Amino acid sequence: MSVVRPFKAVRPKPELVEKVSCPPYDVVSYDEAKEYGRTPESFMHVIRAEIDLPSDVPHYGEPVYEKARENLAKMMESGILVMEEKPAYYIYWQRMGEHTQTGVVGCASVDEYQSGAIKKHELTRQDKEDDRARHVYTVGANTGPVFLTFRAEKDFDNLLKELTTKLNPLYDFTDEKGVQHKVFPVYEQENIEKIKRAFDRIPALYIADGHHRAASASRVRELMKSKNPNHTGEEEYNYFLSVIFPHSHLQVLDYNRVVKDLNGLAEGEFFEKLKEAFEIELAPTSHYKPSQKHEFGMYLSGKWYVLHAKEGSFNVSDPVASLDVAILQENLLKPILGIENPRKDPRIDFVGGIRGLKTLEDRVNNGWAVAFAMYPTSLEDLMEVADNGMVMPPKSTWFEPKLRSGLFVHLIK
Repeated sequence: MSVVRPFKAVRPKPELVEKVSCPPYDVVSYDEAKEYGRTPESFMHVIRAEIDLPSDVPHYGEPVYEKARENLAKMMESGILVMEEKPAYYIYWQRMGEHTQTGVVGCASVDEYQSGAIKKHELTRQDKEDDRARHVYTVGANTGPVFLTFRAEKDFDNLLKELTTKLNPLYDFTDEKGVQHKVFPVYEQENIEKIKRAFDRIPALYIADGHHRAASASRVRELMKSKNPNHTGEEEYNYFLSVIFPHSHLQVLDYNRVVKDLNGLAEGEFFEKLKEAFEIELAPTSHYKPSQKHEFGMYLSGKWYVLHAKEGSFNVSDPVASLDVAILQENLLKPILGIENPRKDPRIDFVGGIRGLKTLEDRVNNGWAVAFAMYPTSLEDLMEVADNGMVMPPKSTWFEPKLRSGLFVHLIK
């Protein structure tokens, strides 16, 4: 059983949704956030409020969170954002190229997150967790959804099809990346009960993306609970904004790696060391994208190579050790290139698959030493890791399309 409840959303007026909607706070740089902020209605003024303050104000400073609170209040007072009169769910449909995905917007349970019924697969960074917790508490709202998934089932898919067929969209727009977004409000009590019953049949939810948002919701709940002598467990702070998709709907792209240097090795030495754990061949095409697990593309000195992990180079029965990102780390990046901690080492960078193989080539052709094209981590692998209470290596998954911010706000105060 998974608890996901409807909520009184604060949302944009339909005629303003394209101006309000923006990418998530953590996928844009400061300069990109400033550019989105040129539109006064943009929700970027709430999720990255530092763009409205002098450049010398620390981005994790208290003035930023106060400014975010002030900006949200102004957007509500001016009517850019309106609040629903009663709790509702929403069906969120996205199309990117040939790929479509449909999920439910609602509020997941902090209790289930804390008990492990909502399963994690990543570690969080303290500084990022602190930032989001302070943002949520000061603003008094979840301003960005946690991206959740679950093992798909036919009945749930049929319900999503039924609702998107018979309901009229509240929003229907295409963003600056060419992704189409539709939002269908679920106001009728009969349909609300259908969704509740559908989640009753789901044994567990999994965090696909948004571990810091989920962790911050948990921390804020504990803080607000401690300050509320009349706490009942039904307060809005006991739940956090989520978008929940069946796993079969989701698209995971490759998350590629580039390394600055060969750790002092000549190319010949580097290739000799590679042979210990990999079979190596020249790529059959001018660009090489891996076609199966345990296969890697490598771009070095203007040429693409194919690396095949040798039998015995990893533990096939270990859900984490058998991930391609772990195989590369433990057999190449760490022992050969000296990347001990990919979370912190400035010699390695990560490139989302949405940017294409040419971006990897450009990085190497302009000063970096070598790039590795990865085969995408599967949702089944992610869930197996989470089921075993294990943690995936950093930068294991890249989901597309991204969820937009500003479409839904969940007030917790």
